[in-house]
Amino acid sequence: MNVPLLQIAGGADRVRGMTQSPDIRAEVRLPTTDLRADLLFFGKVLGMRMDMIYPADNPSVAVFSGHGLRVRLMEGLSDAPGLLRILTDDAGFAGGERSLTAPGGTRVEVDELNPPLVLPPTEHAFVVRRLADQAPWVIGRAGMQYRDLVPSRLGGAIIASHIRIPDGGPVPDMVHFHKIGFQLIFCIRGWVDVLYEDQGGLLRLTAGDCFIQPPEIRHRVMEASDGIEVIEIGVPAEHVTEIDHEMTLPTPHLRPDREWQGQRFVHNPGRDGVWEPFRLPGYVARDTTINANTKGVAAVQVVRRGPGAPVWARHDADILFGFVMAGGLTLEGEGKKPFALAAGDAFVIPPGLRTRWADPSEELEILEVALPGPFTTIPD
Repeated sequence: MNVPLLQIAGGADRVRGMTQSPDIRAEVRLPTTDLRADLLFFGKVLGMRMDMIYPADNPSVAVFSGHGLRVRLMEGLSDAPGLLRILTDDAGFAGGERSLTAPGGTRVEVDELNPPLVLPPTEHAFVVRRLADQAPWVIGRAGMQYRDLVPSRLGGAIIASHIRIPDGGPVPDMVHFHKIGFQLIFCIRGWVDVLYEDQGGLLRLTAGDCFIQPPEIRHRVMEASDGIEVIEIGVPAEHVTEIDHEMTLPTPHLRPDREWQGQRFVHNPGRDGVWEPFRLPGYVARDTTINANTKGVAAVQVVRRGPGAPVWARHDADILFGFVMAGGLTLEGEGKKPFALAAGDAFVIPPGLRTRWADPSEELEILEVALPGPFTTIPD
């Protein structure tokens, strides 16, 4: 049995004083077992405007508009009751009720237009994901291929993807944005051209470069080289991607200091990096400025072999993710078997676990992502 379902959205201005858009050319048909009672419900409770009712002597059809839609209520139909979802930022809409049923049977769900992002608690697990395990590539948005680097998602706290586009050229993308807490794009091979809201014209990301996409910044992937590969980190793992049909990129304003939910856009070219001692002896690292530009939400560093001998240590970061971009090392964990890691392998080290990055090769290069950005490392 088919149940009519329609999800509609409107802010407070759309909830109270409804106006019918002259270009509406579609409507949803809903059955009603009590049209007269529904007239009051749709008009007073839902704040919609009645546009039509007939026949005059014994009405059986009424048409309402509001919230950007048109509804035709009809008596005598054998259809199952319909379901409407109204998204609003007015906490007092419909008396604060979140689930209502019209006298004629239509069910109405009321939800927040822009609900706050809720980050799930992190599962602190030791994770190793190796390229040799043949993690499957799947086709995702805009035809891009995705490989999951943290299958457990740490309980939904993070998604880490290895993304590639085998055949270069224009990318069939649209202006879109992500409702997310943190998002990193790090290029490990090839190049990709992207347009970003308020950041000027095309920006090219090449191997060793990274972008921070602040929450809800509009952007569009335009073109990529053959064999482009990037690492994408998103927090939380499940987040909404929305298409913006109104915005055209590039936007007319250049505002590099603009903030989205406290975070600035970052384009960090790898060639500009300064190598300094890393948090662990035996390594050096270059900072990507992400800790500063996200106000401590996350920190991203590229790590190489440096002077000195690797040591055992533990940390207190909530999430500490690593991806081997070149070379190799042996990841040792107290009470764990050692893992020989090579390019394409990923790992997550939980807080408090004693580990050592042993036997690093001279060409070793690791991408390290930590959330939050400031955290403490305690070497033994």
